[in-house]
Amino acid sequence: MDERRPGILGLIIRIIVNSIVLLIVSALVPGFFVAGWGTAILAAVVIAVLDYLVEMVFKIDATPFGRGITGFIVAAIIIYLTQYFVAGVTVTMWGAIIGALLIGLINLIIPGRVM
Repeated sequence: MDERRPGILGLIIRIIVNSIVLLIVSALVPGFFVAGWGTAILAAVVIAVLDYLVEMVFKIDATPFGRGITGFIVAAIIIYLTQYFVAGVTVTMWGAIIGALLIGLINLIIPGRVM
């Protein structure tokens, strides 16, 4: 089976979709705040990089529904840690947990692999 990596256009589309998802979650979840488009784009990039690092180092798929409770917890931790790398993102621990759940549900409808 040939595993294809997305091209630059695919990555740009994925970042835009993930940014929209973060803005939706920010509007719906108390304790989860993203300041605007630029912040959402930067947060989506940081989340993708943290996800990639976790996957490479620990071999854990950090998607809310990818690896059961472990993936869900890792996704919430990645969301929580993003606030320390991106100004304009504020997340409480409960906001990260609810946000990871909502992001997972949105990803079931709109595949974009946010986490």
